[in-house]
Amino acid sequence: MSTTQTPSAFTLGDRAVQRLGYGAMQLAGPGVFGPPKDREAALAVLREAVASGVDHIDTSDFYGPHITNQIIREALAPYAKDLVIVTKIGARRSDTGGWLPAFSPEELAQAVHDNLRNLGLDVLDVVNLRIMFDVHGPVEGSIEAPLAALAELQRQGLVRHIGLSNVTPAQVAEGRRICRIACVQNQYNLVHRNDDALIDDLARDGIPYVPFFPLGGFTPLQSSGLSDVAQRLGATPMQVALAWLLRRSPNILLIPGTSSVGHLRENLAAGKLALPADAVEALDRVAAPVAE
Repeated sequence: MSTTQTPSAFTLGDRAVQRLGYGAMQLAGPGVFGPPKDREAALAVLREAVASGVDHIDTSDFYGPHITNQIIREALAPYAKDLVIVTKIGARRSDTGGWLPAFSPEELAQAVHDNLRNLGLDVLDVVNLRIMFDVHGPVEGSIEAPLAALAELQRQGLVRHIGLSNVTPAQVAEGRRICRIACVQNQYNLVHRNDDALIDDLARDGIPYVPFFPLGGFTPLQSSGLSDVAQRLGATPMQVALAWLLRRSPNILLIPGTSSVGHLRENLAAGKLALPADAVEALDRVAAPVAE
């Protein structure tokens, strides 16, 4: 299941990026809603990430909403030529911070223009269509209508590459019949491994898989097996979890998020953490049973 090598880069769209990127979701306020408690700290995290070699940042204009993209622009514009900014559309926020679907052609077009304006870009590198049939996880159903609307925005020159998020394998297959899919972004980590087969299928076709919640998200990973390996290697459990993901498949691109410079440095150090074979075997056993 795990690879024997951990290459440092993989192609996303038409550019090679480092496999350890940065997810900007935590730069907004609590619940990914409203402004951060410390805007200067948020700016510092972004600048430190880029200074440390990160060239793949994941964001969305519904983080905040609008706030995270505005912080990215303030921190990093004018952007480095090798920086790939990936955003998401397909959802919007309620007045109380809830997550609501926003699938119509008009809503998708508005979301693309909001991302362009708040990021200060003329074209978006990669736009992931987040499927919101259920906010809690992938649910079957045709994605043809919203994906065709996004493909039209691509034809207009507003979007370079299209990805999918929160999707089933059947929806990925449907999407690939409609347009070129540059990446797939789903929940996946050491414990939540329902996408094992999908990752392998995408790897064979050179398509990146980008796990969200690589460290467990709002419920951080907790495992005695993970903690035991981390203690033995002199690393944090989160570093070990990230290193396992990098070893899992060469097409996995990571976007761990944090609002702390210190935590950012810890996450990036996971790229240099070597996992011996017995540690990988122990970590593979941590996985929860795959749901049928």
